[in-house]
Amino acid sequence: MDQRVTLLAQQLLESGFDRFNDREQRVLLRIAQKHTVTRGVNRVMAESDSVGDRIADRVARFGGSWAFILSFMGMLVVWVVGNGALLAGWFTPFDPYPYIFLNLILSMVAALQAPLIMMSQNRQAERDRVAASLDYEVNLKAEIEIMALHEKLDELRSHQLAEVMAEQKALLRTLVERQGAAKPGEA
Repeated sequence: MDQRVTLLAQQLLESGFDRFNDREQRVLLRIAQKHTVTRGVNRVMAESDSVGDRIADRVARFGGSWAFILSFMGMLVVWVVGNGALLAGWFTPFDPYPYIFLNLILSMVAALQAPLIMMSQNRQAERDRVAASLDYEVNLKAEIEIMALHEKLDELRSHQLAEVMAEQKALLRTLVERQGAAKPGEA
């Protein structure tokens, strides 16, 4: 099997290695070197991650969680109730109704959170592209291996067919010899 794969790789290389794109060349070389083609998406992405990318992912992960929603709702309730109770006359509220300072804070959170979430979505799209690319490489190698198996099976069938034909020839010779050895009136 290894000779078949090597032969197939040599045929592909002789047919014009340069006409293949970088990814296909990499797969062919890894096959010729008898190395695996598979690579993990996380490992490939980690090679190009920056600190900002990892922060954006963490902010997006937290910003899209129930923990964020519940804690933010709790903060809003405390803010409104605290300023409402303070309105009852105990103290002068620092952000009286209509809560202008609260609106400013909410606007700033939204203004900062939206681009971070978009950055994380862009990274997820990039991760999906990398995963598709890695899947393509594995599929390409599998296709080449399947082609090599088909060639081996075809050769095996032709070899078996040749053996059967040789066996049938021998049987025919035996029958002809027996026919010739038999007397003409006895047959």
